[in-house]
Amino acid sequence: MTREELVQNITHKKSFLCVGLDTDLKKIPQHLLAEADPIFAFNKAIIDATAPYCVAYKPNLAFYECFGLKGWEAFEKTVRYIRENYPDQFIIADAKRGDIGNTSAMYARALFEELDVDAVTVAPYMGEDSVKPFLGYPGKWVILLALTSNPGSQDFQMMESAQGEKLFERVLRRSGEWATPDQMMYVVGATRGRAFEDVRAIAPTHFLLVPGVGAQGGSLEEVCKYGMTSHCGLLVNSSRGIIYADSTPAFAEAAGRAAQQLQEQMAALL
Repeated sequence: MTREELVQNITHKKSFLCVGLDTDLKKIPQHLLAEADPIFAFNKAIIDATAPYCVAYKPNLAFYECFGLKGWEAFEKTVRYIRENYPDQFIIADAKRGDIGNTSAMYARALFEELDVDAVTVAPYMGEDSVKPFLGYPGKWVILLALTSNPGSQDFQMMESAQGEKLFERVLRRSGEWATPDQMMYVVGATRGRAFEDVRAIAPTHFLLVPGVGAQGGSLEEVCKYGMTSHCGLLVNSSRGIIYADSTPAFAEAAGRAAQQLQEQMAALL
């Protein structure tokens, strides 16, 4: 999916919501465990209920890989279902890959050629040659970890050089030389507040994938105040707050209502 197509969909739907498909068998409604593929059964119901209100889905691969072959099959079926039934949706594989060049090339082949997702999250720690292999696919995106919301992010991301440059700022500046804003996005946690101003000072036109709204306590209004651009420039993710809004057989309807509420807030902020 191109940047233009993504912006058009945001404008059309008046939404920049990304629904995180972090499907945990210990949290899904128990009646689904009788299904042949409970992960896919849950995902399908969530997708059907939320698709009118979001522009992207983000399956976190850890929630699928932990089940081995069955988990991978559920992930593949989920991606295929979105592609066939909701082709306007932007699909992000939240994989956080990043390794030496030839290994990254294999990760890129698996995710972009075999699984046909639109974007993959990538860790920048190993530098340019670990990221470049993901950038060779037209219409596909790298979403680079920049400033995350977890407590441990303080260990490295906020470290300052002798010149006063924080490490996340160095990541933004250096990676901006590797790709255009049509190929690369950045992960910035919703709990970062006014730090979005620092991000935008370096990456004024890049899209930002923003986790942490909802269950993690991030403020949608604050994210938009400091992070939104004239073309929106945001994909705000909500996972638990939507997909686990209810644990009864009416779980999908509750997820749809939760997604609609966020979409309505987003429409007012656009």
